[in-house]
Amino acid sequence: MEGSSGKSILQFAPFQSSVDEGFWHRLSSLKLNKFGIDDSPIPITGFYAPCSHSQVSNHLTLLAESLPSDSSEESVVPEISRGNRNRCSVPGILYNTNTVERFHGLDKQGLLKAEAQKIWEDIHNGRALEDSSVLSRFLLISFADLKKWSFHYWFAFPALVLDPPATLVDLRPASQCFSLEEAESLSAAFNEWRNSSLTADVPFFLVQIDTNSHSTIKHLKDWETCQSADGHKLLFGFYDPCHLPNNPGWPLRNFLALICSRWDIKSVHFLCYRENRGFADLGLSLVGEALITVPQGWRDHPYVPNAVGWELNKGRKIPRGISLAKSMDPTRLAISAADLNLKLMRWRALPSLNLNSLSSLKCLLLGAGTLGCQVARTLMAWGVRRITLVDNGRVAMSNPLRQSLYTLDDCLNGGEFKATASVNSLKRIFPAVEARGVVMAIPMPGHPVPSQEEQTVLNDCRSLHDLIDSHDVVFLLTDTRESRWLPSLLCANTNKITITAALGFDSFLVMRHGAGPFSSSHDSKAEAANSLSADMSNLGLTDRDGGKRLGCYFCNDVVAPIDSTSNRTLDQQCTVTRPGLAPIASALAVELLVGILHHPHGIFAEGDVLNSSNSESSEQPLGILPHQIRGSLAQFSQMTLVGHSSDSCTACCSTVVSEYRKRGMEFILQAINHPTYLEDLTGLTELMKSASSFELDWDNGTDEDDDDCVDV
Repeated sequence: MEGSSGKSILQFAPFQSSVDEGFWHRLSSLKLNKFGIDDSPIPITGFYAPCSHSQVSNHLTLLAESLPSDSSEESVVPEISRGNRNRCSVPGILYNTNTVERFHGLDKQGLLKAEAQKIWEDIHNGRALEDSSVLSRFLLISFADLKKWSFHYWFAFPALVLDPPATLVDLRPASQCFSLEEAESLSAAFNEWRNSSLTADVPFFLVQIDTNSHSTIKHLKDWETCQSADGHKLLFGFYDPCHLPNNPGWPLRNFLALICSRWDIKSVHFLCYRENRGFADLGLSLVGEALITVPQGWRDHPYVPNAVGWELNKGRKIPRGISLAKSMDPTRLAISAADLNLKLMRWRALPSLNLNSLSSLKCLLLGAGTLGCQVARTLMAWGVRRITLVDNGRVAMSNPLRQSLYTLDDCLNGGEFKATASVNSLKRIFPAVEARGVVMAIPMPGHPVPSQEEQTVLNDCRSLHDLIDSHDVVFLLTDTRESRWLPSLLCANTNKITITAALGFDSFLVMRHGAGPFSSSHDSKAEAANSLSADMSNLGLTDRDGGKRLGCYFCNDVVAPIDSTSNRTLDQQCTVTRPGLAPIASALAVELLVGILHHPHGIFAEGDVLNSSNSESSEQPLGILPHQIRGSLAQFSQMTLVGHSSDSCTACCSTVVSEYRKRGMEFILQAINHPTYLEDLTGLTELMKSASSFELDWDNGTDEDDDDCVDV
């Protein structure tokens, strides 16, 4: 292109961008864990280096470290080590929008002008002389679609427009512009400059060659001292990322603006520094001369020149896009997607949501039937990753329609064990889940065992004890009342969070068991350490006011659990319940657990009821924390109730727990083989005798005034 005077207009090779995949991963992590919906601009750092190949230009590159870390520190400025000869650090700004519409609707010209104004101010206030990298400031706008792992983005490299434009007088390889002595001295000076950690990444500099052909590289702030030397050659040098033989790179544009506005130089001799294998290459580097005229208005400080610089995409002014979904490991994608809903909840409504406590929680599900399947899936949705399912049944043909983890294939050839099939299904749904299946029957009172089977039953008891001891939470989801007794006792002994869910035909019960009878003893802290993970340290383990404990599943019963499975008809053998009941009860059971984990008193929280006047409970982020939830589908109703522990409970009273601690497996075996033993131990036998005596006295009483009383 020819100027009005016949000279060529100086043209610059545009900057090109390159974004490493790690940058998008870091941005996604920051978005999810730190920034949320905050779309404030984010300081970032880009990197470029002198061109080092005769056919390929260097790009401005963004890496993971271009962004700040995703720690909770206040500073959002990325920490970048300086002095790396392989890259110059360049300050930039990122505008990451929350919607693609917002991305397309950004005032791009306004954002570009704002960054250009920063460059202009850095030139006038002298900052550009102290840190010349600010001359190459850049801008990035983006939209991160974290559901699809796709990203829309657009770079801008603001350049102040010279008007009239600079004209090119001469441009040739540097090797043709210097004598042999000058070239040798210049190469040595550049190599020394590049090898020093103090100057290796300084992208703009002065090149001085004295009358003795000795070359020196100096900082821009040394301009005044360079002026005092007579007869010396002075060139304005910069790291040129461009490889083209007839065009200097983009950084020269703002360099010329600085030279023009600060030093009022009309004829500028510049050096485009390029390398080969890490050493100065004067054959690839360029030396040129340009004529510049101070544009009108540049002397006025409030004035800001026009700017250009949006990167072209295949020659068009449109943004770029990238999808990482195909290149990412499917498990990693699944983890990211699974966590997305929880993190969005924390953004919008629950800033106190403790995702770490949920992900580190170890949950034991006793029963892998209709309730167990639903509870396991809901736990995963809440971010729980460690789940153990215990069941000794096999998948029957009638199961898959109601039990969501099974398919027809699990029913073939006699049926897969539910404990095994459920775990396989969980891993297919979410590969990152740490699921384990245990095929085991739960010993039950009222089901006497022959002497030859006693050892097997005792081994099952010990295994169940070890399982409960190694988990933080236990869900009782079995079909029978008596199968819940031993787990209730073991949980009361070790003070575990215990959740029960039970179904009728059209009614359900969901409840949390109270703390164990010895939870306030001197060793409660030790028990807590064994029962709760490190991320659950906020869970209270001391009774706040010495009030009565909440009851367990058996606290309202006046009889011991007995055999409820023998001699039952078909409808009694199967769990006959309305299909929608199990998902409702299961969801409430998991929600109850999450409420316990986020309550300041944890397992010791009092039982709240609907419309409770307890202001403390109403202020909890997840709402009230009931003890029992009883629901009816017949009436589409739900009640919250409170039941305190009973001194005669066959599972959690101090008498039973003390006897278990004293006699261990011998006590459990006696409770299994002798149906009335637990009633005798807890005083229920005497209570029933007293009740019978009272009823008898009432029946035998007479009323002398009742003349119509007739003995039958």
